[in-house]
Formats: sequence, structure tokens, C-alpha cells
Amino acid sequence: MNSPILPLLGARLALALVTLVIVSFVVFCATQILPGDVAEVLLGQAATPEAVAGLRAAMHLNDPAILRFFRWIGGLVTGDLGVSYANNRPIAQLIAGRLGNSLQLAAATALFAVPIALTLGITSAMLRGSVYDRAVTVATITVISVPEFMVATSAVLIFAVWLKWLPSLSIARDVSSFAELLRIYAMPLMTLSFVISAQMIRMSRAAVVEALDTPYVEMARLKGASRARIVLRHALPNALGPIVNAVALSLSYLLGGVIIVETIFNYPGIAKLMVDAVATRDLPLIQSCAMIFCFVYLLLITTADIVAILSNPKLR
Repeated sequence: MNSPILPLLGARLALALVTLVIVSFVVFCATQILPGDVAEVLLGQAATPEAVAGLRAAMHLNDPAILRFFRWIGGLVTGDLGVSYANNRPIAQLIAGRLGNSLQLAAATALFAVPIALTLGITSAMLRGSVYDRAVTVATITVISVPEFMVATSAVLIFAVWLKWLPSLSIARDVSSFAELLRIYAMPLMTLSFVISAQMIRMSRAAVVEALDTPYVEMARLKGASRARIVLRHALPNALGPIVNAVALSLSYLLGGVIIVETIFNYPGIAKLMVDAVATRDLPLIQSCAMIFCFVYLLLITTADIVAILSNPKLR
């Protein structure tokens, strides 16, 4: 009998591609309805109508929207992101200078938060109903209830203003030691870890609890298998798909949290670049940054779905 894995993988990849096309259309339309005229913003309030009209013609803003959309999509496909309206520099150069900083922050957050969150979620499922389990549950619910901007603002007030332990601005320039690097990344990393850890703990705990309630785990328990063997040998392999989905969904929350974190801590990442582009109504730069965020989100979700399909023993 033919395996259904390849058709499922192909369908999932096709769905991700179609979703990306739809998202690109939504992003383009959303930037077009932003209030104000980009030509007037660039020239200032003292600009004459003739100057505004000339700049709009030079920037092809008078072309039909559908023509500008396909021109923009063609540039994305070929790697030509266009030129920034605000500073007349290639957008690819602007993003390249900031993307590495955002990836460093996201990678550091993932390396710090994912092991801790999975450990708390799995051990909480193993000790279900205990004081430890209830304490972890209460802590995760509390963290979920607090928005990331509140966490970031509180961190600045406590550690930068009152205690003066950490810098309020996270600009990694002229770092001379590893300890100084840790001080710079401490508050953004802590804030983003709060954002992603709580959901990951809850979802991984639920996946392991569901696996522990299955008949084959009960049979292993009746045979006298230890709790660690039951979890590591029987429960975790079958809970791998949901756990990977939990990790991917939690990491996707970084896309929202990183915008707030980079803005509050003045971190020179791509999210801060997009916020600054919104202020100057730099449409090509806004569109490119938004598409990068959407692409990363779809990549995480699609990867989680593929791992869930490949880890499903029934499909194999």
C-alpha cells in the first residue's frame, strides 16, 4: 500500500505557498490604505503641489495599484526589494544590517527558553496533581496574563532605573567582554522568554498528559516500568508531534514580541526598522519587513506540520 506521507507533505507545502501569496496581497493592500501621502511626508508640509505631483510621478505612485503589486511581487521573487523612500538606499542593504541582530536575539531566546519550558512542561505532566504541578500551572497562567510590553517596561523600571544593574538600551556596540554582552541581552531575552515559555509549558504538558493516558502506557505501567522509562520510551515519542507544534507556535510569538521588545529597548533589529519605516511611511520597506515576518511564521508552522506528519507512526 502506498504511503500517504508524500501527498500530505506536498499538500502542506502547496498550502504554505498559497498562504504566502494571499498574505503578500493583504500586506500590499494594508500599506496602501495607510493615512497620509508618502510624497508629502518626504517633502514636508512646505512642499508645493507641483513638487508633490512630480515626486509621486517619479516614484510611480500614480500607476494602478494592481500594476504596482505585480511589480513588487516580481521584485520579491527575483530578490530585488526596491529602494527605500526615506533614505534612497537599497532595502536589501537596510534589512541585511538589521536581520542578523534580530536572528541573534531570537536564537538566544530559543536556546534559553525552549529547554527550560520543555523541562517544566514534561516534569509537570509526570508529577500531575502534585504541588509542583500546581505551582507550574499557576506560574504559567500568571505569565500568560501579563502582556509583553508590561514585562519589558517593568524590567526597565526594576533592573535599569531602580537597581541600576542592567542598561536600559540594548545596543550591542563595542562590546569588550562576554559579561557585558550578557548584560546587554539580559532584559530583551528575559522579556521574550516570558512571551514564549508559558504557552510552550502548557501545550507540552497537555501533549505528554494525553500520551500518558493511552492504553499502551498503562500496559507499560502494569509491567512495572519506571516513571522515567514510561515517559522517555513510550510517551514522548508519541507526543513528539504536538510538542514540536507547541515549540513552533511559541516561537512564532517571537514575531509579535520582538516588535515591542526592540522598540522599548531600542534594539537595532528588523522589527525596530519596520516601526521606523511606518513613522516615515516608507512603503517598500514596510512591505519587505512584513513579508519577512510572515515568511518566518509560515516556515515555523509548516516545519511543525511536517515533523508531526513524519513522526506519526500510523502514517509511517
